[in-house]
Amino acid sequence: MKSFTYERPGTPAEAAAAVARTPNAKFIAGGTNLLDLMKLQIETPTHLVDVNGLGLDKIEPTSEGGLRVGALVRNTDLAADVRIRRDYGVLARAIVAGASGQLRNRATTAGNLLQRTRCPYFYDTAQPCNKRQPGSGCGALDGISRQLAVVGASKSCIATYPGDMAVAMRVLDATIETVDARGGERKIPLSEFHRLPGDRPEVDTTLRPSELITAVTLPKPVPGTHIYRKVRDRASYAYALVSVAAILAKDGSGRVAFGGVAPRPWRVEAAEADLAKGAKPVTDRVFADAKPTHDNAFKLKLAERTLAAALNQAKA
Repeated sequence: MKSFTYERPGTPAEAAAAVARTPNAKFIAGGTNLLDLMKLQIETPTHLVDVNGLGLDKIEPTSEGGLRVGALVRNTDLAADVRIRRDYGVLARAIVAGASGQLRNRATTAGNLLQRTRCPYFYDTAQPCNKRQPGSGCGALDGISRQLAVVGASKSCIATYPGDMAVAMRVLDATIETVDARGGERKIPLSEFHRLPGDRPEVDTTLRPSELITAVTLPKPVPGTHIYRKVRDRASYAYALVSVAAILAKDGSGRVAFGGVAPRPWRVEAAEADLAKGAKPVTDRVFADAKPTHDNAFKLKLAERTLAAALNQAKA
């Protein structure tokens, strides 16, 4: 790990200003993704700005009937909150499906959303990776791509977004709140937060330079059966091959988002009108633009079957 400097600011705006005035500075909270990448010298920040003391660790009701989740709420605390378990069950289930208990105890709400979209070639510094080193090429395109994206990828990158929490937040229509170095605030719908790679795969989100996430707002609860199903190679501590976050009503209507298939949580709202007809009409529309590789074409059928299992679970 390369040397770096460190500070602990007193307010969110001060934290954003500290990152703005220092080239190659990074925010750090739980550090569950950043520290790993620093040890591998994939991330080499010159300055770390510790945001743990900013008081952004509360879950509070909103005037619209939803919840405002502070950026520093730990994953374990968010999943265990009685309001989340009662009204946002899909989110609680998604969080518990991710990582390990130890990591969930440290990982924060904002940090979870900001984890890098990545693949094994991103971690291997002997391999070309446009995300790690822009313009170097993508080793995964002609390599082993079983776990990688079937939709939303590009000729520059076919990595998948690895998280579970964001998939559930996408189906809930969550909104991200931020602050910049001048104290200006912004709200970003989660649907617009994670970028597709295009020809700039090194840029994962639509955050502006030095912008700090302060909270995530959940709208008022969506009625229905909340389901999160995650299919993976082993029972724990593994990324999804395919995951489904769904909220399904008795009349057959609902919402659904997919994980493990794209560079960001993948939801096609227009396809949800077909939920009452079964899984196949939905996945046919969701993956209409899919371009799978020989290694991962199975994900299309797996996504259909995982959604079918969620629909059967809701009926039961």
